[in-house]
Amino acid sequence: MLGRLVSTALANPAVVAAVLAGALLVVVALYVVRRVTRPRGTRFLEALSRLDEVAILLHPNPDPDAMATGMGVASLAGQVDTDARLQYPGQIRHQENRAFRTVLDVDIEPIDHVSGLAAEHVVLVDHNEPRGFAGADSVLPFAVVDHHPGEGSGEAFTDVRTDYGAASSVVGEYFHDVGAEPVPPAKHESEVGSDYTVSSTVATGLLYGILTDTNRLTAGCSAADFAAAGYVYPGIDEDRLTRIANPEVSTEVLELKARAIAGRDVRGPFGVSDVGRLSNVDAIPQAADELVQLEGVTAVVVLGECNGTIHLSGRSRDDRVHMGDTLDAAVSVLREASAGGHARMGGGQLSLRDGGIETAEGDIVPRDGLRERLFDAMAGDI
Repeated sequence: MLGRLVSTALANPAVVAAVLAGALLVVVALYVVRRVTRPRGTRFLEALSRLDEVAILLHPNPDPDAMATGMGVASLAGQVDTDARLQYPGQIRHQENRAFRTVLDVDIEPIDHVSGLAAEHVVLVDHNEPRGFAGADSVLPFAVVDHHPGEGSGEAFTDVRTDYGAASSVVGEYFHDVGAEPVPPAKHESEVGSDYTVSSTVATGLLYGILTDTNRLTAGCSAADFAAAGYVYPGIDEDRLTRIANPEVSTEVLELKARAIAGRDVRGPFGVSDVGRLSNVDAIPQAADELVQLEGVTAVVVLGECNGTIHLSGRSRDDRVHMGDTLDAAVSVLREASAGGHARMGGGQLSLRDGGIETAEGDIVPRDGLRERLFDAMAGDI
């Protein structure tokens, strides 16, 4: 039989070549399919493993979801021997954000210029386009992990899931993809017998990141957010979670909430409140959270002025009002203005000029004109 095969092969070399080429093509195709269909967490970990060091960049004024996502990526990087440093532009001012950083001892450093990046390769988390520091537009991210709409992408890896309520859910899924085991607070990582682990600190951070960006899993979330929360739950530290969730509130924040409620303008189910000047812009979204709870109110926008800039924060529990689109529509005709966000929450800012607001055509309109545009946008008239 072997002799006949050899004789046939010698007599028909073209057929043999075709068979070998076909077999090689099948092997290559199977390899490509296997590479492409691998879980995204596996692919992301492999991309990180090729680097000696990486800078993990958070969005300006990072919240718990951004910090937790950064912590998770740093943990994954460390488990493949890649040095990782967390960096952020802006400030961490909100009492909940400060408590998150302190209680979980998040090692994170500020950056105000592109020259301050800790490594050549940068991973963007919880946003997909660098911003908030000088030279940000020159940064070409190595990877992007996010859940916000946008056009940004990474050179080696891009994962933007706009149907997820939190970026922490995406990273939680990465840990699951690589078979990582959550480590309870009473155990050491060496006791769980797994190649990859989710430390109690990271698990606690990821759970809180999911909770904050989905309003305790009640708004803007998907089945994936619930799955990620359930996956990391065995590793959470309940004591630290409670300390983060119940920080002390400053007098300024309480006073601003009171001003927002007392000065509200409610028209039907929609409300707008201008709190005037303030020093802590992080109090504006907190005021919006309070205002949207008022009976009969389903969508609100709170605005305030700090250092010549008007900051907007909106909340919606009305299926007719996509808050991100609403704010974008309201400021679309204004110069030096930007806004956006998700269906349930959004934010934006615009510059003041001569005590008013400048349109794209260069006209100055009274500040009250913004209030009217916000009401029109919530009503769907613009």
